[in-house]
Amino acid sequence: MMKKTLTILAMAGLLGIPAHLSAQRAKTGNPVLPEFHADPEILYAKQTNKYYIYSTTDGTPGWGGYYFTVFSSKDLTDWRHEGIMLDLGTDQVKWSDGNAWAPCIIEKKVDGKYKYFFYFSGNTPNGKAIGVATANHPCGPFTDAGHPIVDRRPEGQKHGQQIDVDVFEDPVSGKSYLYWGNGYMAGAELNEDMMSIKPETETLMTPQGGTLQDYAFREAPYVFYRKGTYYFLWSVDDTGSPNYHVAYGTAKSPLGPIEVAKNPVILIQRPEQEIYGPAHNAVLQIPGKDEWYIVYHRINKNYIKHQPGVHREVCIDKMEFNEDGTIKPVIPTHEGIKRVK
Repeated sequence: MMKKTLTILAMAGLLGIPAHLSAQRAKTGNPVLPEFHADPEILYAKQTNKYYIYSTTDGTPGWGGYYFTVFSSKDLTDWRHEGIMLDLGTDQVKWSDGNAWAPCIIEKKVDGKYKYFFYFSGNTPNGKAIGVATANHPCGPFTDAGHPIVDRRPEGQKHGQQIDVDVFEDPVSGKSYLYWGNGYMAGAELNEDMMSIKPETETLMTPQGGTLQDYAFREAPYVFYRKGTYYFLWSVDDTGSPNYHVAYGTAKSPLGPIEVAKNPVILIQRPEQEIYGPAHNAVLQIPGKDEWYIVYHRINKNYIKHQPGVHREVCIDKMEFNEDGTIKPVIPTHEGIKRVK
């Protein structure tokens, strides 16, 4: 493990991580994080009254990053690097040997105290699997469960990987759910301990139909609730394609079935602005307000013709709704968003 750790540290040095990630960003606008990151997850923590971004560390061949970092912000524009919070290249996660991909996190109160459940994908001898680590603070230290909690495809599903996990607490029932999938979309209710799923609730819920030009499901499910409706967002095409984009549907329950929206594409490239492949998103609601933002990665324009799938950057733009509850098309920008107070 020592060799892996030294390689990680050397790579971080080449990227300039120790030198400047520990300070706040000097500018606003997109991208919001320095260097290369992908598959962003965002959390507002009631314990600290801060926002946090967790992401896949990018910029390495074959999506070969070993660790997850966390950034914090008070206003969604100035982000501070808080360090590596989970490292699959060490004994911190014994069941996986790398490919730390696509995390998600949820804050829960357990016995009157805040606790954080961090779900992630890692490589195993039998392919990709999903694990969970816990902490008492959004920045850690995190302790891995010691084993994956999803390590197989849903029954009857012959293709796809156990990656791109999302966690959602239903405000109606108070129950929590886990979603995942690449090539398919699955969902299941979590047990009360948040450390395992209820196998009898596992549901294959892949949105049906579509093409790479509109809404054919590829990966990265994301779920949120607004005004009586469950929204399901997902990514279309390949993460290395300029056409990588976000589509959505809605449902009346956390486990579907999903009805694809009439106009499903809500986030897509703007070549005239040199914005390519904006997808694999998370969604943030400002606490207590009907104010929403979409957090996503897109391909760094300097790598659009060279290793585009592993040079991605994290961005934030505003997301708005029509009066009937449908999502307005999001305009991906270089300017980004204003500071949130």
